[in-house]
Parts: sequence; structure tokens; C-alpha cells
Amino acid sequence: MIDAISSAASGPAAADATSPVGQVRPAAASASAPAAGPSFSDVLAEISGSGLHALRQGEAAALAGIQGQASVQQVVQAVMSAEQSLQTAIAIRDKVVAAYQEISRMAI
Repeated sequence: MIDAISSAASGPAAADATSPVGQVRPAAASASAPAAGPSFSDVLAEISGSGLHALRQGEAAALAGIQGQASVQQVVQAVMSAEQSLQTAIAIRDKVVAAYQEISRMAI
């Protein structure tokens, strides 16, 4: 994902930064180039998959700690990672809901 962001930053927008002030590029030139990299839904699926993986690891570590098979430090690290993943997922959900609500309030 970071590669996609850095390649987007070095694409057409970076070329516009060096162009003279007031010069406008035609919209057809930028629209004809296909989008490179993963789609938005692919990125969200990857993020949610990694979050679920962290939650499952935290749960497994907690069970292993209860059974005496894992140290307290391992359990705490896994649970903290799971908590951070859950908080990230909640923050993303809140931003998506807020964006939807703002779009629904727009005048047509």
C-alpha cells in the first residue's frame, strides 16, 4: 500500500508541481491512463484480514496463557496487538460512516 502511495505521489501530481503557475493540463490526458495498484476494496479486504489475524492471535495467546503454555509477556503483547487492530478497525468504520452521512446530506 505504501508503494502505491509513493508511486501516486511521483505520478502526474508531481509533474504539476514543477509546471508553471496557471498552466492547466487537459483532463483527457490524465483520465486515459489506467489506475495502477490495488483497488480500494482490495486494500480494505487486506486490512480487515490482517486485523482478524491479529485478533485470532490474541485470543489464541490468551488461551495458551490460561493453560500455562505461554508467558505473561507473550499474552500481553498479543492482546495489545489485537486491541490496537480492533481500535483501528473501529476508527476506519467511524470515518466511513461519517463520509457516508456527509455524502447523504449533499444537495443533488
